[in-house]
Amino acid sequence: MAGKLFLCATPIGNLGDMTPRVIETLKEADVIAAEDTRNSLKLMTHFDIHTPMTSYHEYNKVDKARVLVDKMLQGQNVALITDAGTPAISDPGEVLVAMCREAGIIVTSLPGPAACITALTMSGLPTRRFCFEGFLPPDKKEREDILKELETETRTMILYEAPHHLIKTLELLKDRLGNRRITICRELTKKFEEAKSYTLEEALSFYEENEPRGEYVLVLEGRSREELKEADRAKWADMSLEDHMKLYEDQGMDRKAAMKAVATDRGISKRDVYQALLNEKEG
Repeated sequence: MAGKLFLCATPIGNLGDMTPRVIETLKEADVIAAEDTRNSLKLMTHFDIHTPMTSYHEYNKVDKARVLVDKMLQGQNVALITDAGTPAISDPGEVLVAMCREAGIIVTSLPGPAACITALTMSGLPTRRFCFEGFLPPDKKEREDILKELETETRTMILYEAPHHLIKTLELLKDRLGNRRITICRELTKKFEEAKSYTLEEALSFYEENEPRGEYVLVLEGRSREELKEADRAKWADMSLEDHMKLYEDQGMDRKAAMKAVATDRGISKRDVYQALLNEKEG
């Protein structure tokens, strides 16, 4: 019988957040796959865990995943941990999980700390709908594509950032998204935990005078739906109604359907569209 993969969440700062179930699982597993075995050794020592560890990180995630899958197919249970938080969230663990699924290996996740959720709940920004972006990609084109998508994102957005990139990222967000509200968190669950709310302009002013230190979680306000509607209406303002109608008719819509679409775009009634078209024709 094949073994299982256990995704074990570990503390993001406060060791008191380690769950009894995770401790028990780590003790009973055949092997622990850790992002950094030297870093995780401190955790293992604190909780008196003596299970063998092996490294599993960004630079060996594919080859080592094959090795770990083979171990599980032979009946061994593998516990996966990251340096802090929940494995497979903005983490190479997602590769191992995908391979396990393909191989028919059971994957189970042991809930626990996650920096993104911890920061979101502290932010004071809407929590019903949110999206997680992790770190913005270093590739310029890919980063631009994501920023373009975020320009019209109505959900609360969560990003991670390193201290040496924080100011540049705040500048990018302000330039592309405008002066949104943001809550910036650091040292989560630790003694000097911070969660400070600003506008993006205020955040930039603060960190230009105060050197960023530590890892950051950025929780950013989404764009309002009303603002999006107004932007859409402004987009059509320079186009004549007849050209607007032609845009939809060229896509195969009949006159009636095109009139309805134009009315929706402009935030007016179909009757107003009809009358305006009539006036244009008579004019």
